[in-house]
Amino acid sequence: MIALLLALGSSLAYGCADFLGGLGARKAHVLRTVLVAAPASLAVELLLWPVLGASFSTAALGWGAASGVASAAAFALLYRTLAIGPMNVLSPVTALVSAALPVAVGLLQGEHLTAAGLIGLPLALLAVVLVSAGHGAGSVRPSRTALLLAFGAGAAIALQLVFLHQAPSGSGVAPLIVGRAVSSAVTLAAAGLLRRRLGPERPAYALSAAAGVLDSLANLLFLLAARSGDLTVVAVITALYPAGTVLLARGVLAERIRRGQFVGLGTAAVAVSLLALT
Repeated sequence: MIALLLALGSSLAYGCADFLGGLGARKAHVLRTVLVAAPASLAVELLLWPVLGASFSTAALGWGAASGVASAAAFALLYRTLAIGPMNVLSPVTALVSAALPVAVGLLQGEHLTAAGLIGLPLALLAVVLVSAGHGAGSVRPSRTALLLAFGAGAAIALQLVFLHQAPSGSGVAPLIVGRAVSSAVTLAAAGLLRRRLGPERPAYALSAAAGVLDSLANLLFLLAARSGDLTVVAVITALYPAGTVLLARGVLAERIRRGQFVGLGTAAVAVSLLALT
């Protein structure tokens, strides 16, 4: 139950971070937003170091660096996917892959589900797709390149979570610090290479920094959840983060929640209840 609550908190924090980051990216190039969010996130993790401790063993360094590379790759692939579209098809693909791969890894590592879990897990995966789906696709079909990018983005997100899970349980926040440092360095290098395309707009500093803080909190809650529960359950609950984004968009921006998303939110509630019984 503790792992489930931590995973729900991680999902909510990821959803809020995405919402604030999305608002920030409306005001300036998304790389400018990330260049503010990343240092804010790293600062939070460094502040947590004296509280939660950090053991920079070889394994913690390796898995943390791997998660950082995966995080940077996820950003690049997802951004390219958004540019191609249509996101009403590609977003559910990315979310489903990001949930399904860690589940497969957990099962391969010997994790087992109860009867309630065997019902709740596919329901949760269905909820991920329904909640993250956008407006009706109509006659627009994604290209093969766009689908491959969507799969790649989902796989990169999944690998980030799996790599964090693989880090030693006694390493504290070391994997988070290393991962954030690596992903920040990769992002800074990308911004340097693309500086002529970033435009003159100034980033929304407050929104971007808040997104970084929430993203750091989400990573921490996922790490704690994965250390205290099964990856199969924690990963799929965390992947419900689009629900938080959808609800915030409804409350703050008055965006309409579509019928399929309502069904997805209800399905998520049932799935979480079933997974709690595991």
